Amino acid sequence: MQEIQELNNLLSHYVDQGFFPGIQWQININNEKYSGKYGFNNIETKKDILDNTIYRIWSMTKPIVAVATLQLIEEKKINLDDPITEYLPEFKDLQVLKKKDSKVEDLEKIKKYPTIKELLLHTAGFSYNFLADPVGKEYDRLRLFNSDTSTLEEEIKILSKAPLLFQPNTSWRYSVSMDVMARIIEVVRGESLQNILNQKIFYPLNMKDTGFTVSKENQKNLMVSYEFDPLKMKLTKLISDPQKIGNYGYPLNVNSYARGGHGLFSSLSDYAIFAKMLHTGRSETGEQILNNQTLKLISTNFLDPKFFPIEIATIGTVKDENYVNGLEAYGWGLGCRTLLDPSKQNNLGSVGEFGWAGAASTFFLVDNNKNLSATIMTQVLFGNPELLRQFYSYIYSNF
Repeated sequence: MQEIQELNNLLSHYVDQGFFPGIQWQININNEKYSGKYGFNNIETKKDILDNTIYRIWSMTKPIVAVATLQLIEEKKINLDDPITEYLPEFKDLQVLKKKDSKVEDLEKIKKYPTIKELLLHTAGFSYNFLADPVGKEYDRLRLFNSDTSTLEEEIKILSKAPLLFQPNTSWRYSVSMDVMARIIEVVRGESLQNILNQKIFYPLNMKDTGFTVSKENQKNLMVSYEFDPLKMKLTKLISDPQKIGNYGYPLNVNSYARGGHGLFSSLSDYAIFAKMLHTGRSETGEQILNNQTLKLISTNFLDPKFFPIEIATIGTVKDENYVNGLEAYGWGLGCRTLLDPSKQNNLGSVGEFGWAGAASTFFLVDNNKNLSATIMTQVLFGNPELLRQFYSYIYSNF
């Protein structure tokens, strides 16, 4: 494992300026591995970042659940066009807002139930608690996913009482749809999501530090979670205002806890193993996770032109002259963003580069054209996006 001092120096400035407690990164290209780390696990105690630091990976849970979904498709246990009501009858009374800015009581009948494919593509009509729309506000009122102790089944039953933001397959909205997908996986497999991911993904890939719980002995390795307060211009504890993602439950060690859109803990080295697997569908010892044909579905754009440009605008997003829609160049595959037009991001990246990010400023990419994968970890909600842009820019300017 080699360190790139130049990249470490570039990224360390974001820690020194107080935007992040610490950062850790790894780049795999061909058979070479490069890595670096800088800063602290805890800025109060000045505890150094470790090789085996554990992170809340938030939405980087989603690609893992997408792989578990594609395994079921490969096994012909589910089909992409199956309506969700085939597995979750609690959604049979779903209704839809008449308009995206309607009152949450101003509803119409659903024309067609969302499908598994639409869950994977975020075109099913669901929203998120932290998005600026009436359905996101309703989720927040219902305290959807705020609990540390509820099961996935219980949360999906709460979700089934809320309306959809739009008729399925008429718009794109980043959403809780992967939580619905995770519950379908549980129903079809007849097991908990925790056990399914362990058996089907984590054990075969030897991802020893990844799961919905952190063992007592590993808790000392956890990076503390922070939020960047733009008013005070410094890192703070999580702010619990209405419609803040920091309100989500994310317990350390509750065995019944699982989610499909967030909730996993992982280490840099574990997630780098998962990212590398997405080149071939196989573990380093040759165990098959997905076949090549199925694997391509993750990085193949399935969105129609009518959905572009896709964008995630959270509550409080300010679209001033500094605003950048980081998804403008991308489409969406069955689980990940996928790059369609590098010209829309300063000619950086390769067509087909894919991956995703987490709310606490974690990020990964996979580029089959370069046989390259890269992962960066830290732990700040609403973190400075320039960190990830600098990481991405360095990769595509130097490899």
